[in-house]
Amino acid sequence: MIDRHDIGHRVQDAHGRTGILREIDPAWEDPSDPPGGRRWQVVAFISPERGGREWHADPTTAFRM
Repeated sequence: MIDRHDIGHRVQDAHGRTGILREIDPAWEDPSDPPGGRRWQVVAFISPERGGREWHADPTTAFRM
């Protein structure tokens, strides 16, 4: 499990992808969910080490490397 203390460090998500933890948002709403069906969820934002597209992951299943 990762938390705000891991921001800036290398982490790995549940799918084996590694990157740098940029932020943890405790109240993120997925914009692709319909407006009446959105729910808050805790997500970690991770960026590839050598640049590229950032992704989000469940911080309870990710870990610091």
